[in-house]
Amino acid sequence: MKTVIIIPSRMSAQRLKGKPLLKINDLPIICHVVKKAKESEIGDVYVATEDEEIANVVKENNGKAILTGIHKTGTDRIFEALEKAKLNDADFILNLQGDEPNIDPLDLINLNNIMIKNNLNVGTLASEIKEKDVYHNQNIVKVITEDKLRNNNFSKAVNFLRKNLNKSVSNVYHHIGVYCYKISILQKFVNLNQTKNEIDNKLEQLRLLDNKIDINVSIANSTPIGIDTEEDYLELKKKLEYKS
Repeated sequence: MKTVIIIPSRMSAQRLKGKPLLKINDLPIICHVVKKAKESEIGDVYVATEDEEIANVVKENNGKAILTGIHKTGTDRIFEALEKAKLNDADFILNLQGDEPNIDPLDLINLNNIMIKNNLNVGTLASEIKEKDVYHNQNIVKVITEDKLRNNNFSKAVNFLRKNLNKSVSNVYHHIGVYCYKISILQKFVNLNQTKNEIDNKLEQLRLLDNKIDINVSIANSTPIGIDTEEDYLELKKKLEYKS
């Protein structure tokens, strides 16, 4: 089974414009993500972007980039990149977010292995919530699963949400924005209309659940810091530059 990693990226993120090219240890954030993806050795790695600035920087740092049109969602972007690159022999596409430069390659490997072993349609990652303020942080997406997550198992997602989390709900985890799709399901996904639920919550994965397509969740050993705001960027920059 062959998996290809595609990283959607754009300059016009609403909360922190230009973030893919912000630097940590003198390397743009998008290039850190490419480096982590390559370390997983899962398969070929491409950045899908509408911005020539991003494509040029990726190529200058020995990465592969595909220029796309302007899209409403990252999933639409990776599907155009898939078609442009003519990756006809791929079985799975792993969609890695371009704003998580400290993602653990071992978590990507584990998700890919679970997808292949169980022949799943859609898979994603989640981690344990260790700090109470995560439950109330609208920048952090939470996922509720049918069963408790354990190492090397998976469970179906019941819902994804940013807020209004009922304290009595069990099996709540910090969602990590990594998805692995069977190619046929990805094609079906991008041809479905956006749902009201998806638009209201600004969570495109809800389109799958609204259309009765299961999303299987696997536990991650670490929680990467997603860069949504300048505060996130400065926190992660300080952490990673201190480590080096």
